[in-house]
Amino acid sequence: MTQPLVSVQDLVIGAVTDSGREVEIIRGVDFDIQPGEIVALIGESGSGKTTIALSLMGHCRPGCAIHGGSIRVGAHDVTAMTGTERAALRGTEVSYVPQSAAAAFNPSQRIMEQVIEITEIHKLMNRAEAEKKAVELFRALALPEPDTIGRRYPHQVSGGQLQRLSAAMALVGDPKLVIFDEPTTALDVTTQIEVLRAFRSVMSEGGMAGVYVSHDLAVVAQIADRIIVLRGGQIQEVGTTREILENAQHPYTRELLAAFDPVPYVSVRDADTTELAPILEVKGLSAGYGMRRNAEPTVKILHDIDFSMERGTNLGVIGESGSGKSTLARAVAGILPRYRGDVLSDGQMLAPDLAERHKDQLRRIQIVFQLADTALNPAQSVGAILGRPLKFYHGMNGQARERRVIELLDMVQLPATMRHRLPGELSGGQKQRVNFARALAAEPELILCDEITSALDTVVAAAMLDLLKELQRDLGLSYMFISHDLSTVEAICDEVLVMYKGRLVEALPAATMGESAEHPYSRLLISSVPQLDPDWLASLENDQAMTRAMQGR
Repeated sequence: MTQPLVSVQDLVIGAVTDSGREVEIIRGVDFDIQPGEIVALIGESGSGKTTIALSLMGHCRPGCAIHGGSIRVGAHDVTAMTGTERAALRGTEVSYVPQSAAAAFNPSQRIMEQVIEITEIHKLMNRAEAEKKAVELFRALALPEPDTIGRRYPHQVSGGQLQRLSAAMALVGDPKLVIFDEPTTALDVTTQIEVLRAFRSVMSEGGMAGVYVSHDLAVVAQIADRIIVLRGGQIQEVGTTREILENAQHPYTRELLAAFDPVPYVSVRDADTTELAPILEVKGLSAGYGMRRNAEPTVKILHDIDFSMERGTNLGVIGESGSGKSTLARAVAGILPRYRGDVLSDGQMLAPDLAERHKDQLRRIQIVFQLADTALNPAQSVGAILGRPLKFYHGMNGQARERRVIELLDMVQLPATMRHRLPGELSGGQKQRVNFARALAAEPELILCDEITSALDTVVAAAMLDLLKELQRDLGLSYMFISHDLSTVEAICDEVLVMYKGRLVEALPAATMGESAEHPYSRLLISSVPQLDPDWLASLENDQAMTRAMQGR
């Protein structure tokens, strides 16, 4: 039998809590990876996926340490190496592709400088050879203008392109093992397919082994040879991708698979509200960015958008990155003032700029942003974050505000003690619940949800959707739900708007999107949703041709 490239035996990783108590977060983990094999680590948030993956490079997060077991990569005993020896291993034997490529790149340096940096650190080749190797990788990863894209700065490429560039950075040193840490989580479905195809192609051609960390079983199905299911720092089940998808044995694995299929949405709209004015009506809305000339911005994003929402309904907005989804939410909220068109709520005209709207108009329409990490002030406690809108909108102070903070936390199923914590002390799912509770503090009627489940694992995202449905029933809310995840939209929306290049191309009933779609781009989006089938990605050559045709329009 072939000698494994990676061998992990009885791995134990410990951490120190805030109170100084030592706990084991990874316990007794064993697995091997063969040369050229891609193994996926899956599980919910906190299951230990990333912790185990990082340990293969000899790296532990602050407060964590390897307490037992062994890790071998090739001829190297990683657990016995010094810090200097581990540093020499990284980028040459083992490399890492992060979840957030935007955070991994220095915005002040050109892309080429950063991609080839590892070759200079380890003195692998001269600069001309490194640049030539980088351009070859750009081409292999299907990046546009491979000969010149390296001259750009990170902000001058799309999210999907930046993710592939981070892969080029990891691959330029010819590593034997590549660790992919949720690299497609925040990408729309069409971009996700391009990135997965590129990753799989380059890994196969280079004969490299990989560890793919993800909570998305459909993505894992397209790239992994074998799956390791983790929960609470322990392995629950191991099998080939097909075995896990088609014949899962462990109850937790079956729970993960069940979470992939959302519970169909049942509308809670009250029949008595159908005669009321729409909760939101948008007419001819156009918006953009940059300096205004002749009352129009230099960069136009949205073009003549028209739609309306009945009170008590949920409206989904889907489309690829750059289609204008988030810009639409910001224009409705008044964060980005529109330059043409009207936005009405309950028949009342809303000023383009939120600074010109009165307090009650601001209260009635709230927005919840995608990244709770950046939306929540890291220096303020949860109680202070929730208390601010209570004071602004309702004039609450003292004990009344404290009681209401506790009530809001209970509404989003968080304990009252959470109010004393800082955002950095919470999990991703907890932070997003606090983010949502802050919107609820205003007692709104319409909440604009901008990709609020995209960074959450499948189980946590499903729980978040259940929470939103429960709050809607209890509080009579309406949601405008912006997402690149069509299954999420299907699980919570009555109707779906499809956006492409800043225009509304089609409106569809959420429950029958697949059958009702007529526009080619709508059909492309729907067909691009990854399936729990290892052969699915290989069968999409026709969709690739359709993508090129759409881009040529």
